[in-house]
Formats: sequence, C-alpha cells, structure tokens
Amino acid sequence: MKAADQATVLVTGGTGSFGSTVVRRLLDSNAREVRIFSRDELKQDDMRRALNDSRVRFYIGDVRDYDSVDRATRGVDFVFHAAALKQVPSCEFFPLEAVKTNVLGSANVIEASNANGVHSLVCLGTDKAAYPVNAMGISKAMMEKVAQAFARNNPTACTTVSTVRYGNVMCSRGSVIPLFVEQLRAGKPLTLTDPRMTRFLMSLDDAVQLVDHAFEHAEPGDLFIRKAVASTVGVLARAVAKSLDIEPEVQVIGTRHGEKLYETLATREELARAEDQGEYYRVSVDARELNYGQYFDEGEEAESLVDDYHSHNTERLDVDGVLDLLMGLPAFRHLIAPS
Repeated sequence: MKAADQATVLVTGGTGSFGSTVVRRLLDSNAREVRIFSRDELKQDDMRRALNDSRVRFYIGDVRDYDSVDRATRGVDFVFHAAALKQVPSCEFFPLEAVKTNVLGSANVIEASNANGVHSLVCLGTDKAAYPVNAMGISKAMMEKVAQAFARNNPTACTTVSTVRYGNVMCSRGSVIPLFVEQLRAGKPLTLTDPRMTRFLMSLDDAVQLVDHAFEHAEPGDLFIRKAVASTVGVLARAVAKSLDIEPEVQVIGTRHGEKLYETLATREELARAEDQGEYYRVSVDARELNYGQYFDEGEEAESLVDDYHSHNTERLDVDGVLDLLMGLPAFRHLIAPS
C-alpha cells in the first residue's frame, strides 16, 4: 500500500477479517502508526498479542458515538471504514440497529475525518447495496448515498471520501465455507438455502487491493467496484466437499430472510456513467445540482443500452474451477489441513 508509507492510518472495525488483513498489510507497507478502532476489547487484546508491534494503537469506541470517532481520527492521514453490521438475518430482525451502525455511524466517520483533516477515507460496501432487498443491503446503500452526498455538497472539503463495493469474501468470518468444512468433518449433511443461488467469489487479498486502488485513484464521491467470478451455492458446496474427498449429502433448507437468487455488483444506471479500469469499475458521483428540471428534462439514454453486472451473468465457475480458486487461498488450505 503506497499511500501508507510513513502515514498514520485508522481502521474502523479493525479486528474483523477484513480489518485485520488490512492492518497487517499496512504494517508491511511501513506505516508510521496504525490505529484499530472497535468495540470488542477481547478481540483487541488478542490482536495486540498476535501483532506485538509498537506501531499499533488500539481505541475502544463505537462508530455510533461521534466523540469516540473524533478522538480516534485526530492526527490521522487515511481511514479505512470497515466497521459495520454485516449479517443479513440479524439486520432483518433489528433494522434500526443496522441504521445506527451502517448509516449514522458511517456519517460520524465521514464528519470526524473531515473535521480532523484526514486526507482520504474509503468506506467499505457490499454487493447487497445494489438493488437492495434486505435491511443490511439497504443500510449499506444508504452509507454509499451519505458518502456521495458529502462529496457533492462539500466540493472544497479536505477529505476525499470514496466507497468500494465487492462480493462475498471467501473464508472470512461468517463465510459459509468454514461451515461446510465443519459439517463435512462431522458427517452431517451440507445445509444449502438454494443450490441455484449464485454468488460472487473474492479473496481477502482481492478486497484489500480494491481498497488500495481506491486510495490511489479516488476523486471525491467515487464508487469503485471489483469485478469477480461467481458460482452457484451448490457448486461451491461440492467443491468444498471435493477438497476433503467426501461425497456430500445435501439438505436444502430454503431461502433465509432477505436473500436474493443472485447478487448485483453494478447496476445499469451506474454502468452508464462508469469507467472500465480493467479489474475495476469506477463510478463517478452524479454531480448534478439540486435543480429538478435536469432530472425531469435530461434523461440518461445510455442506461437502456447496458445490463446490470450480477452473479448470474458474470463468468461462472464449475466445481473444478471453484476448487482451484479455493486451493489458492492460504486460509482455505489451513482450514482443511489435518488437525
């Protein structure tokens, strides 16, 4: 991460799967100081012992509380905002909690970063924010809107605020892959919601590279989207079983609260104004002013010429393709290694 060289960097949600990976990358990139901001003191203590690096500072706080975010952002050059409620079912049952963390908490991070002179802030999003049907996706879509509105309404702000959007991160905390391995080793059936569902497949390294790309190239309000391959949930389950040389029994349990048949990474409306950067799409902020005549009189003809970019129409891997992808992940090899 070039931007991290001799910089002070704050990672909100820094003890999670993504956050901890970013922290290690930052330390390897010669960051002057890395601050971890989160609520869980036990995870912070575990991380402190594991890293044993004097450049790491731990801040207990909650993004819902502006004062605690303000303290953590003082003297910071760059912010990775990864703190969020991410589990779809829990957000369905407690949607206001998702709003408090994912929307209002993100607004706190944006405002505190700007107040304290942060150079660049990247907010982590999800494919569930595109055409959202569940509370988690809706709250993350609102996070994107809050970030874009800040850029649109504050053109002279000292902080460049951008967002990124990516699909499911394989072997991350809460991923279905560790569950499949656990079920197979226990001789239990693999529980699938719907084998026909498709999902994007990404590694933690892919996600970190996306954030790094945003720090290097973002203009205020930009949204960066990482392209990815996909597979059906059924194919993913069979690939995990094949890695353990087990013929699985499959139990279909039905779709859970708020789940889609496929996930969308980029909508046609976004693609109509997107720049194709090879591995990424860059979607610039819609910078039209609050002049409603423009919205009613000046449409976007290009929107009708493109399709959404989703997990049903991207490159879809078969069992062997998914297995090759999984075996390239150190976390997966560690997961299936004999105990």
